[in-house]
Amino acid sequence: TLAIIVCHDAMGVRRETGKQATIIIEMIELLEAMTKKDLPEAKLKEFVGHTPIQVMAGILLGILNAICRVYVTIIRGTPMMVQLLIMYFIIFASSRNDILIATIAFGINSGAYVAEILRGGIMSIDNGQFEAGRSLGFNYVRTMIYIIIPQVFKSVLPTLCNEFIVLLKETSIAGYVGVMDLTKAGDLIRGRTFSAFMPLIAVALIYLVLVVVLTALVGVLERSLRKNER
Repeated sequence: TLAIIVCHDAMGVRRETGKQATIIIEMIELLEAMTKKDLPEAKLKEFVGHTPIQVMAGILLGILNAICRVYVTIIRGTPMMVQLLIMYFIIFASSRNDILIATIAFGINSGAYVAEILRGGIMSIDNGQFEAGRSLGFNYVRTMIYIIIPQVFKSVLPTLCNEFIVLLKETSIAGYVGVMDLTKAGDLIRGRTFSAFMPLIAVALIYLVLVVVLTALVGVLERSLRKNER
């Protein structure tokens, strides 16, 4: 019995390229030869040698895909505040490196959203772009590097910028695990001066300036990319 195993990578990209497509073609030719009872022994041995590799690759990619799906579901389905507290009081309860713990927590949280952004960008690229890469003799990796990724980067850049801005603002909750961040410092000043207006307004203005500067820089980058397209 011969079976075709279509492997999905961890990002969920539904395309059969490179070696997989070649083996599928060989399988069709092999089936035709078996139907005509004209099966070369060397061809059969060559194909059977590919089968265990493809099975193992399919199982491995399936496991990785399942792990990534669980990771994205859990991270996107729980609040950032709860994740930070779990990292500080449960997972890294024995550590007192507050900055490192907060960095890991924010990185894990943002990574799930960035993965979904990139996955959506890759899925938005037409299949003809992959076929064009194959017609030029590129393998899957070279097609991704030279054809797909540049297009994906330009299409997801505004969304990535928004995610970075959201991450910047989310760091304001790091004070709950003892990190002396901007918001925590403003709250300490409020507690010592018994005046909430100036410290909190100052913190808000600093965050606003940072966001405006980052937005302007990304706008410059987007205009530069549009000039390259022309």
